[in-house]
Amino acid sequence: MIDWRHWHNEPLLVGGLVFAGWLWAILAGPLRARLAPREPYPRREAWFFYSALVLFYLAVGSPLDQIGERFLFSAHMAQHLVIMYPAPVLLLCGLPWWMIDAALDHPNARRSLRLILGPLGCGVISTLVISLWHMPWLYEWALQDKVIHVVEHLMFFGASVLFWWPILSPSRAFPPVSYASRMLYIFCLEVAMTPLFAYVTFSDNTLYATYEYAPRLFENFTPGDDQTMAGAMMKLTSMFVSILAFGLCFFRWAETNRDQK
Repeated sequence: MIDWRHWHNEPLLVGGLVFAGWLWAILAGPLRARLAPREPYPRREAWFFYSALVLFYLAVGSPLDQIGERFLFSAHMAQHLVIMYPAPVLLLCGLPWWMIDAALDHPNARRSLRLILGPLGCGVISTLVISLWHMPWLYEWALQDKVIHVVEHLMFFGASVLFWWPILSPSRAFPPVSYASRMLYIFCLEVAMTPLFAYVTFSDNTLYATYEYAPRLFENFTPGDDQTMAGAMMKLTSMFVSILAFGLCFFRWAETNRDQK
């Protein structure tokens, strides 16, 4: 059964989050004088960044992880949706331009990074990573092996940061694309992810054996119902986020055009 008191405290998870928080604090504090001496302490970005770390831990360190790993595909999907949408958005909003450019803006790497961080590179990589990890044998491997499960979550998160990069990039060296291009990008990625949504939602068979044979937490809630709910959650959340992002980009685009007249 579910142990609601079980919160993960593995050194890799907790240590990684603590290290990320410490590194941000060092860059924003003592090293800010070297990286951006005229910039004030980024208080607003601090709230966003540390909120991203807390949200990431709640997704993968709370009892939700146990439920998603052992019982319900829909719970696992909820976990992944947190990793894919709010957590990377908060992370990007929590990185000052001078902090991210200190890591990325190097002449030798600029050409390769422009290819990776451009809309095409970000779109292809994020779509492939998220889609391929839903292949039955890969997904099952992650459910059965803790190390692979960590790799899966890190790749999901990294791919999601790339997904949002052309829209929310904090970098001045690799800035977001124009508002019109952002709207096209959002539309194209929503279309590109549709086969995955359809595959999960409308498959005649239970895709993942772990959930097919898992103990039922709710009476009359079959593995097929669980899988359909997971697919619907993925599609509806993606549509809601895409419509919201598209609408905000359209509003900013219209506002910019009006100001230029």
